[in-house]
Amino acid sequence: MKKHILLMPLDMHLHLRDGVMLENIAPLTAYSFSGAVIMPNLISPITTKEDLVAYKERIVAAAPNDYFEPYMTLFYQNYDKNFLVDVAEEITAIKLYPAGITTNSDDGVSSFDIKEMRPTLEAMSQLGIPLCIHGETDGFVMDREAEFMPIYELLAKNFPDLKIIMEHITTKAAVDMLDKYDNLYATITVHHLLLTLDDVVGGMMQPHLFCKPIAKRPEDLDALLSIALEAHPKVMFGSDSAPHPCNKKESCGCAAGVFTAPIALQLLCEIFEQFDKLDNLQTFVSDNAQGIYGICPEFKEVVLEKRPFVVPDAYSNVVPMYAGETLSWAIESVD
Repeated sequence: MKKHILLMPLDMHLHLRDGVMLENIAPLTAYSFSGAVIMPNLISPITTKEDLVAYKERIVAAAPNDYFEPYMTLFYQNYDKNFLVDVAEEITAIKLYPAGITTNSDDGVSSFDIKEMRPTLEAMSQLGIPLCIHGETDGFVMDREAEFMPIYELLAKNFPDLKIIMEHITTKAAVDMLDKYDNLYATITVHHLLLTLDDVVGGMMQPHLFCKPIAKRPEDLDALLSIALEAHPKVMFGSDSAPHPCNKKESCGCAAGVFTAPIALQLLCEIFEQFDKLDNLQTFVSDNAQGIYGICPEFKEVVLEKRPFVVPDAYSNVVPMYAGETLSWAIESVD
C-alpha cells in the first residue's frame, strides 16, 4: 500500500461552534491536526478576554487527549491598545467580518473608515497580531470577493507592518493580489480546490456543497490550484469547515457551510497526488502556516494510506462533504 506521512498538520481556519455541537465536532479535528485557528463568530461573538479564555477551556475539554492546540481569535472591534496588550498572549489573530456577510456576522464592520480603525490596526501592527479578514462585499454574490480587493489594498498600504490574512480565497483576483503587497497572505480550503459553482447548483442543488464565499468559475479554481499545489510561501491550508445540523442544511434557507474536518487530509492527498505534487503537501498543510504565524505546534505524525475509504453519511447529525462516497486515501494512524 502506498503511504504518505504528514507532520503537525494545521487547519488555519476552523469553525467549532459551541455546546453539544462543539463536543461532537472538536474531537474530529483534534484527532488528525496538531492545531487550528478557531473562528470567533459564535451567536454571541467572542469579544472579551473572559469569553475567549472560557471558550478555549471548553474546546480543550472537548478533546482532552489529542495533543491539539486551539489558536484563539477575537471578533474584530475597534479595540484600544491597553486591551490588546492585555489579551495578546491569549490570541493568535483577530478576525474581521464585514457586517452581515456570513453566519453570525451582524456585529461586524459596516464601514472601513481608516481614521476610525487606525488606533486598533496600528496597535495590532506593533504587537504582531495578524488580522484575518472574510473578504467579501454585499454585492452580486459571484463578484463579492473581487469587489473586496480595493479594501485589501487600502489596508495593506496604510498598515504595511500589519500581517493581513485573506481568508478562504476563491478567485483569480485574490490570487493576483497576493504578491502585490508583502504583508498579504491567504488561506485556501479543500472544497474550493475541488468545486465550481456548477457542482453546487449546475444540476440539482447540493446543499452540503453550499458555502460562503460561494464556489466560483473554472478559471478561479485553476488559479487556486496553481498556488496551492506549488505550496506558494504565502498560502496555507484553512478548511473553513463549518458544521450545521442536517435540518439546517436540507431546508429552505439552506445554511452556508461545508463540513470537511474529518476528511480534509484524505481529500488533500487525493488532489496533490492527482497532480503529482504530494511532496508539496507538507508545506501547504503545515510548514507555511508555522512560518507565517510564528507558531510551534504540538508534534503529531499522521500516516495516510492509499486505500478506499467510504465517507460516513453523517457525524453526529452533521453531513460531511461527499457523504457516502469513496475516497482513495484513508488515515491509517496518528502518533
